[in-house]
Amino acid sequence: MEIEFWWFLALPLFFALGWLAARIDIRQVVHESRALPRSYLSGLNFLLNEQQDKAIDAFIEAVKIDPQTIELHFALGSLFRRRGETDRAIRMHQSLVDREDLSDEQRLQALAELGQDHLKAGLLDRAEAVFLKLRDTRLNDIAARFLLEIYQQEKDWAKAIEAAKALPDHESVLWRKEVANFYCELATLALASSRNEEARRHLDQAFAINRQCVRASIVLGDLMAAEKRYDEAIEVWKRVESQDPVYLALVAERIMDAHQRLDRVEQGQTLLRSWLERHSSLDLLDEVFHWELEKEGSRAAYDLVREELRRNPTLLGLDKLLEAALLNAPAEQRSDIELVKQLIHGHTRRVARYRCAECGFKARQFQWRCPACGGWETYPPRRTEEYDLAP
Repeated sequence: MEIEFWWFLALPLFFALGWLAARIDIRQVVHESRALPRSYLSGLNFLLNEQQDKAIDAFIEAVKIDPQTIELHFALGSLFRRRGETDRAIRMHQSLVDREDLSDEQRLQALAELGQDHLKAGLLDRAEAVFLKLRDTRLNDIAARFLLEIYQQEKDWAKAIEAAKALPDHESVLWRKEVANFYCELATLALASSRNEEARRHLDQAFAINRQCVRASIVLGDLMAAEKRYDEAIEVWKRVESQDPVYLALVAERIMDAHQRLDRVEQGQTLLRSWLERHSSLDLLDEVFHWELEKEGSRAAYDLVREELRRNPTLLGLDKLLEAALLNAPAEQRSDIELVKQLIHGHTRRVARYRCAECGFKARQFQWRCPACGGWETYPPRRTEEYDLAP
């Protein structure tokens, strides 16, 4: 390869042009940094050090010096909302929305921030109105997610379903479990008002979204029981074992009620005992114990709990064993057993709660949706003691 002589003349020129471009960039950066208020840089420093109070004071001072700093207004409003000062955040973002010198992109951003302020403040109707304005814009996906949260808080399940359908395809697939629960909520409301056909349509939609929806099977069984079709209701409730056996405790009482109406209590007891043997559960044990005590007597109930306690030693199981022992004990021993039972019962109250598998929030009653984190089906009907003893 031959080297042309003029290349040697061009190389110094290229180096000179590169040096000149670097100098221009450096001067621009220096100029911009000097143009920024010193309080702005101080605010950033405080923010990086997680000193939000001092950061807010510094940013407020910077805004006073240069009211045209749009991004600073956004940062300040977000800080207010994060601190729980929603009134100040709303005023800050509302002032941005009202400004005439904002670009379309900045106005959309300001509206999104304002909607989040209203949502954080619990002003759901105002938040909904703001996010509806963002539909069919570049922020449509963000608006749909916030609208979905709003409709769940308002328990407007029909609108929640529509909002979920408006999510991007890859996100709407992830919401199948939740949407199935929305249809179950609608079915439960319809069933409570004796609108059985409407309830059935909603349940069909729930199964179409999620064939393994345990809740839909439970409500469908309730629907058939309401129509006095007890054999069919029992068969539907039996599906729960193949869907998720953790939820068998929720249908145990229903199963026994249906068998009792059909005058087949012994058959129901046999079914529950087989479930308890295959899928140990404290709530299921409680139901089996109740019927064993009522139909077979205290001795049979004692033997049942003792055997289960050997397989799965728990304080709640011991509490049941003492309850059965108290019924079988001679009169002179009952006071001692009662004393032990009271001591055990005092400890069982703190392990007899349900716990959310997502956030760990505990509650005394089973719920399909966690009141803390809002997760659906994160509250399996298992007591905290069972979780603690699980390998």
